[in-house]
Amino acid sequence: MLTVRSADAYYGNVQALKGVSLHVSEGEIVALIGANGAGKTTTLRTVSGLLSPRRGSVTLGDRSIGGLAPEAIVRLGISQVPENRRLFGLLSVRDNLLLGAYHLRWHEKRGSMRTDFDRVYALFPVLQERAQQLAGTLSGGEQQMLAIGRALMSRPRLLLLDEPSLGLAPRAVKAIFDAIPQFRQQGLTVLLVEQNARAALQIADRAYVLETGRVVMEGTSLDLFNQKEVQRAYLGRGYRQVWEED
Repeated sequence: MLTVRSADAYYGNVQALKGVSLHVSEGEIVALIGANGAGKTTTLRTVSGLLSPRRGSVTLGDRSIGGLAPEAIVRLGISQVPENRRLFGLLSVRDNLLLGAYHLRWHEKRGSMRTDFDRVYALFPVLQERAQQLAGTLSGGEQQMLAIGRALMSRPRLLLLDEPSLGLAPRAVKAIFDAIPQFRQQGLTVLLVEQNARAALQIADRAYVLETGRVVMEGTSLDLFNQKEVQRAYLGRGYRQVWEED
């Protein structure tokens, strides 16, 4: 579905990605793990059109999307849930969800908008309870659910999740990570950026490890979980027990 090949990306004169290559097949959950500044968010920004690759390519199926405007990429079926959520705090939960469908034509909206809301509410029932509440008054976990729900309203084929556990309480993290595998049942493919490597590897099919803008390791989640370098750098103590219990 998605292929990034030898991508270089820059912020001004600072090179953030150095020949990054990865692929995500339809129906997969693929994780990007690594330390702060490794290039994880930059990779998502390059896929979603917020940053154009200076060299290399990004393709969705057979179509090159490197350099397209973000709104064009959304119309092609890629939606990103940004780090720190970026909600419209003075609008209601329902209005934030409606904004996720801004690019759909009116006849598309009218025909199945109820279905779109029902799908989001089934994943995150609290959003239905809070539908008229201002987004800025939600808890951190509820805001993250809303940000994901807003992205789902665009009817994506590929969902990009950027640090969904950032700043959340453990109960909220569990709710978010319990929901992500359900996306696949709805026909979605997921590319997940997450500093919580343990949580990411437990739900992902495959993963890539980024360091200083380069992919330094890749493999199935179980293979990476058993790599001593990954254990030492990203998993910490207790990793074996958690994997075996889950």
